Amino acid sequence: MIKLVLPFFIILMISSCSMLGGPDGYFPDKKYDFLKEEIEDTISLPDELDSPDIENHYPVPEILEIDTNLEIPKPRQIFASAGDSSVQLRRLGELMWIYIETLPSTSWPISKNYWDTSSYDVTKADPLSGEIDIDYDQTSKLLMRVEHGIKEASTEIFLFKVNKISTEIESDPEFIQAEMEKMLNYYAESLSTFSGTSLAAQNLNEMKKASIFSENGKTVIALDLNFDRAWSSVSKALDAAEVVTNDRDRSKGIFFVSFAKEEERRFFGLFGGKNLNDSSQNLIFSEDAQFEITITPKENKSYVRATSKDGNIEKSEELLSKINESLS
Repeated sequence: MIKLVLPFFIILMISSCSMLGGPDGYFPDKKYDFLKEEIEDTISLPDELDSPDIENHYPVPEILEIDTNLEIPKPRQIFASAGDSSVQLRRLGELMWIYIETLPSTSWPISKNYWDTSSYDVTKADPLSGEIDIDYDQTSKLLMRVEHGIKEASTEIFLFKVNKISTEIESDPEFIQAEMEKMLNYYAESLSTFSGTSLAAQNLNEMKKASIFSENGKTVIALDLNFDRAWSSVSKALDAAEVVTNDRDRSKGIFFVSFAKEEERRFFGLFGGKNLNDSSQNLIFSEDAQFEITITPKENKSYVRATSKDGNIEKSEELLSKINESLS
């Protein structure tokens, strides 16, 4: 009896699976349904409304022909990734800023509370622009700016001494550094106990200093920075990404670099190779591992592009993504 029932049971199970998951079943496979979707026209807004200024992280490419066996690629890294939480005082020439690995909407209430509890009077605090005006003396005021950083979910805090009459920034690096060191300690202590966020300052979270776009099929990193800061940031990112800089021409905004993929770095490590962060190391890379990184300033922004010496776009994209992940 069991021998007769078992084949029948197996046949019933197979047919049931087909009825449930087959093309005509109750639960058909839907993984290729997206190929049938159509792109609708852009929504027409009334003249009195502005289009939302939001970065499109997932742009839809124009595809003329669709392969039925289309392999869906891994999404590109579209922003600099966040790492461990930290608070740092950074400097480039006379420009100083506090770097915090948290969203501006979280940094804003801490910043405002710092000045509200200080001996100075706050004359203006605008969460939309991220600016706080502080009355300093009869001739000068302090201006703090809370801005989104280069890295995702990061904040940059700037402090300036401004002449009340001319509204020009006064150069006083020693005073600014002393004040920012006090603020640095306050942020470090507050972040460990503060977990709130300001709804009024949510707008600051969208004002990112790094974004990407496609240009003639190639990815470009757009930095909302002047050339000096962009050059410094990319230089630090190359070191952090373990990319070897063979030469550089600052006047032309070019880095000549070599880049080994992660698998190749592990391969060298198996044979006792030094860490790529060691500046004394001189690894021999093949010809197809040579790249040019260019920084082009235009209209108060800087644009970062990568070009492979052998014209391989895929390798250039991988290198640029690695740099983008390491920007801060």
